Amino acid sequence: MDIKTDALWIHLHWLTVLAEQGSFTRAAERLEVSKAAMSQKIKELEQQAGVPLVTRTTRSLRLTSAGEKLVEELRAPFAQIEQSFFSVRDASGPLRGLIRITAPVAFGRQQLVPHITAFLREHPQVRIQLEVSDRLVSLASEGFDLAIRHSDTLPETHVALPLCATRALVVASPAYLARYGEPQTPQALSQHQCLYYPRGTETPRWTFTSRTAAGEKMSVNVSGPFATNNSESIRDAALEGLGIALLPDFSAQSAIDSGQLVEVLPQWQTLGAFAENLYVVRPWAAQVPRAVSSFTHWLREAFNPQKESDLPHK
Repeated sequence: MDIKTDALWIHLHWLTVLAEQGSFTRAAERLEVSKAAMSQKIKELEQQAGVPLVTRTTRSLRLTSAGEKLVEELRAPFAQIEQSFFSVRDASGPLRGLIRITAPVAFGRQQLVPHITAFLREHPQVRIQLEVSDRLVSLASEGFDLAIRHSDTLPETHVALPLCATRALVVASPAYLARYGEPQTPQALSQHQCLYYPRGTETPRWTFTSRTAAGEKMSVNVSGPFATNNSESIRDAALEGLGIALLPDFSAQSAIDSGQLVEVLPQWQTLGAFAENLYVVRPWAAQVPRAVSSFTHWLREAFNPQKESDLPHK
């Protein structure tokens, strides 16, 4: 039985989401429908089109050439419809809508959540979904509005706004330093147990520049019993007295403030260990939902209030 053309809009939209997500399961989750409903809509669309639009196997999914052509031609109209709707909805009244955010684990848990809760108290019609992950996700394909990125390499196709500067700190617990002594130079770290981010198969090497002697630079190979790609896990190992850790300040600062960790080699600055800035990143769009732009401004004001007025609002 034929479906009227004006009843196919939802089918067509679901096809574009399926193409974006790359699987029926993820597309169904994105649309908040069942996988069976998702599959049925695509089957109905294929019946009306008279040609296969999706090739399915037990392990993968891809669009046929007809499906790719259809999705490509639908992208711009659906984007325009979405922008028009947001423009009308957000023109006045209270902020509302869903904001999906991804952020590094340590920063998200320790620094971001308090600002999210404050924002939601002020704007009760906004909902926020936060995914904490040290994986660099694709904002467009996974449906995120914003990402907090601890990186100096940012995608050119996105809008990246400075959030705040960060620095790397060398830290250890008072118990560890009492037992093994405090290193006075970077080279002394080679005699200590060090906790570090693994960089593939490379020998871990920390590089420093002197804060007091201009131009003095020093590198040292380090080793230790524990390495992981999550700064909170490294911090927790340092808190247990397992060794000396190199951490971003947003992961270590609260433990330093409470006296649980002590900064080591404060007269030396690390080089190349982590990015020097945090950014708020979003996909480029001609029309940004008001809740997203307002939350972005809120974060930048919270983390760098003295500079926010000087930064461009995009």
